[in-house]
Amino acid sequence: MADRLSARAFLALLTDDFSELPHPPGRPEPPDGPLGWDGYGASRARAAERTGEAESVVCGTGRVEGTRAVLLAFEFGFLGGSLGRHTGDRLEAAYAYAREHRLPVVPLVATGGSRMQEGMLALTQLQRVARQSALTREAGLPQIAVLRDPATGGGWATLGAGADVVLALPGAQVGFAGSRVRPPDADPAAYTAEAQVAAGSADAVVPAGELRATLGRWLRLLTAPSDGPAPVPEPLGARDLPVSGWDAVRRARAPERPRAGVYLDAYLTHRVALSGDRCGGTDPDGMLCGFGEHAGRTVAYAAQTGKATRPAGYRTAARLLRLADRLGIPVLTLVDTPGAAGDAEAERRGAGPAIADLFVAMASVRTPVTTLVIGEGGSGGALALAAPGRTWATPDSYFSVIAPELAAAILKRGPQEVESTAEQLRLRPADLAELGVIRTSEQLFPGTGDRRTGERM
Repeated sequence: MADRLSARAFLALLTDDFSELPHPPGRPEPPDGPLGWDGYGASRARAAERTGEAESVVCGTGRVEGTRAVLLAFEFGFLGGSLGRHTGDRLEAAYAYAREHRLPVVPLVATGGSRMQEGMLALTQLQRVARQSALTREAGLPQIAVLRDPATGGGWATLGAGADVVLALPGAQVGFAGSRVRPPDADPAAYTAEAQVAAGSADAVVPAGELRATLGRWLRLLTAPSDGPAPVPEPLGARDLPVSGWDAVRRARAPERPRAGVYLDAYLTHRVALSGDRCGGTDPDGMLCGFGEHAGRTVAYAAQTGKATRPAGYRTAARLLRLADRLGIPVLTLVDTPGAAGDAEAERRGAGPAIADLFVAMASVRTPVTTLVIGEGGSGGALALAAPGRTWATPDSYFSVIAPELAAAILKRGPQEVESTAEQLRLRPADLAELGVIRTSEQLFPGTGDRRTGERM
């Protein structure tokens, strides 16, 4: 199995070529290490003889499907891939090399955690690693982790979970608690790659045979910054404008109207999905996030699917916006939701803070964001995904302060007044353009040219 390969064999599986980086100068220490742990020197010697490595990590540069990267490959056969002071030296030097040469970093994680024989000196290597990861993030360089078996302890909690994108091999053991320190009644299924993806802590499980191509696609997309906004997608549904407010609502709710998946397939090639909010949740039915290629340029996307958006969906979209901003990649958002999920579970999961964070992310990013309303624009749950001053709408969409039915209920109107309330809300695309809430363009509103919004939105 690929997760049981040596570090160098795994590197050969992924890379077109690989060149090891020079090792940092060794620091002098007693034979049994900084703590004088009896037998530690002998254990290291046996590990070196068995693996052919002098430490638990092999660092170097290589091309993955044509994209050059710095790769950090852990050798589990060397004392369980544990992190000691010399491991930290190698990792620090590799990260510094990546920043100097403007290369992405790919940790290939196979570790049980920190090395007990070096005590707290080993544990503090996690702080060194976290610092190097933070500096690399600030430099605008992507980090894509690949989780092998096992990926536990501090190695998972820094190099793995701290990466921008986390891929994992099927069945890999992944978790902060290693197999020997878990509660005796712990469910083993909770400590797997599949469980981490379901919990929003990793992005995808990738079979070994597909890993090279998948990693190469991620590297190619995330290392291609560009200037200028993403173009507005072509409308894929109705081309004529609705004649009334209720007609706009009816069109937007029509089952046959094109949804986000259709728009993304038409607009992007080589699409890869970003999944999970890194806070224990996912919203695969309500929000699609990821990166793809449009006309030779990388574009990030966050797209609502026509269903009520859950808190994890908003947090995942905010995560995508901030990552695209750091990497200099333009963003496309597609608005299509009746509104934010309003059930008790959504409140317990922090709906308000999640929406607030997305508003802040949208207001803060420097990378250009293009928004197209493709269906229902239901209140603040839709507005949070809309770019101020750069929002367009298709002819089969609407955008409203609240759904017409709810507006009528709040105003104590009967069901027979819902349609007239929709008209009063002025939620049609033409109304929104007149109010300065959206922009118009020739492709969306023939004969109108391009008109910018005012300052209302």
